[in-house]
Amino acid sequence: MLEGGVIGIADSRIENIKKMKENGIRTNFMQLRTPMISEVDDVVKHVDISLNTEIKVIEKISKKALEQKKKHKIILMVEMGDLREGIPKENLDQIIKKIQKLKKIELYGIGMNLACLGGATPTQEKIKEFCILVKNIEDKHKIKFQMISGGNSANISGLLEKSEKTKINNLRIGEGILLGVETVNRTPIPDTYQDAFILEAEIIENKLKESKPYGKITQNAFGKIPEFKDVGKINRTILAIGRQDTIIEDLVPLDKNIEILGSSSDHIILHVKNNKYNVGDVVRFRLKYGALLHLFTSKYIQKTYI
Repeated sequence: MLEGGVIGIADSRIENIKKMKENGIRTNFMQLRTPMISEVDDVVKHVDISLNTEIKVIEKISKKALEQKKKHKIILMVEMGDLREGIPKENLDQIIKKIQKLKKIELYGIGMNLACLGGATPTQEKIKEFCILVKNIEDKHKIKFQMISGGNSANISGLLEKSEKTKINNLRIGEGILLGVETVNRTPIPDTYQDAFILEAEIIENKLKESKPYGKITQNAFGKIPEFKDVGKINRTILAIGRQDTIIEDLVPLDKNIEILGSSSDHIILHVKNNKYNVGDVVRFRLKYGALLHLFTSKYIQKTYI
């Protein structure tokens, strides 16, 4: 990512940032999630910029920055409709006044987040509203934000279109880089690949069995009553991976003759319609964002870079 030209690395977890620094990654680090008060000491020590919404947390950052004799940059996140993190617009003036009195805090920027929790889309109208808000804040409080972080991979479609000039000079892009799609409609970004990550899972059982469970049926291991079509006997193939490792619904088999029937904690069950696989073979999948997220943080999945 750094070789590709990004201006820094952002992560929600301070543990990951510490690990990257310990392994020789040298860049500006941003913490994406509002810091927990219990981790503020590490945030000041290891992070250059943090996204913030709570004045109590910012005051603690100021205190720890004083102790460590260093300045910490913060980005204030504004609520613009997605209803995840963000300060309500009517509360911004009060919070900014308090921040301006704190020592060792640099009010480095302002940001918004859309299309993550609530699915609110970064339309041109929404971006214009945000930019007007930023200008009004700068004029009223006589400040100049260095970073105006206007969104994430959901903004890429608008960025590629001929649109009005905005004050936005930063986007926090993850999925767009990793999977080559924008996140409003999940359409491919021009000149990118959608198969940079492939999951390979090994077959541990391959047998001809009934397509529908028999006997008295009750809840499965996850409290659901499963439904299966009765199409007679089929090739049921089991993979050595399960819900503990990934989001099954976000796996896309590369072999069009494979259908995912279900899963438990450590098993994925497939219907292999051409029966060309044997025990010990691997089945390959393309990944959507949720699947990739879980796989990459599972200690049971081996990561191989090619």
